[in-house]
Amino acid sequence: MSEIKLFENSQIRSVWDEEKQEWFFSVVDIVLALTESNNPRRYWSDLKRKLQVEEGANELYEKIVQLKFQSTDGKMYKSDATDTQGIFRIIQSIPSPKAEPFKMWLAEVAKERMDEIIDPELTIDRALETYAKKGYSREWINQRLQAIQVRKELTDAWQDHGVEQGREFAILTNEITQAWSGMTTREYKSFKGLKKESLRDNMSTTELVLNMLAEAATKDITQISHPQGFDENREVAKRGGNVAKVARESLEQETGKSVVTQQKAIDFSELISNVAKINKK
Repeated sequence: MSEIKLFENSQIRSVWDEEKQEWFFSVVDIVLALTESNNPRRYWSDLKRKLQVEEGANELYEKIVQLKFQSTDGKMYKSDATDTQGIFRIIQSIPSPKAEPFKMWLAEVAKERMDEIIDPELTIDRALETYAKKGYSREWINQRLQAIQVRKELTDAWQDHGVEQGREFAILTNEITQAWSGMTTREYKSFKGLKKESLRDNMSTTELVLNMLAEAATKDITQISHPQGFDENREVAKRGGNVAKVARESLEQETGKSVVTQQKAIDFSELISNVAKINKK
């Protein structure tokens, strides 16, 4: 599970290792957050050489692994990463006034994840709080959280029926999206003017509901027909998406308006803000 963590105004790419029950963080992102260097990769490369000369082959190098992180161009590239203990060691070698606040932040990130494992409801609470701060309406937030649950049920069903996580998940998701919306995921994002942003986080309430219907239908059909392997699940994904397509076309016929909209998160936030201002008058 990969996530973007925020330390002050810096984005820290991170990956949760289920087997080790540890967060692994992008070292370059942490170097940038602490140093504000114009070339954090060069800074880290020089620091690595310095540490190696001073200490030789030590425990730190055993903790550094190569993990794939999404870059600004949207592609995945391998980069140095290490766990919390490794990051604490690196921080000791970087003179920065942010070192102590970062240590506290790092400890809190680790604690939050362990709390969520013990009590999964905390994950939902934090997601709700994050979306609310971004200006989404409570109606939208409720639909988004429900959609997350439906998505989890679908991916569990895929795994139970021989679909591999990663590329195959992405292809099946694309089939569902294209079936109900008439566009591939990439075309849909382009239509909304998105790049690396989440498509689902930029859907209207109606778009979310239809996407959720498509995924729920795919899950239900999967559990009844029991497809095995990627090819059979791909056909079921199209069938599930078509269920939502019928609903979309029926709604558009009734309203005379397209369900698929170019609106995105910023538009929803501005709309909510304007309504709030009107209500205060």
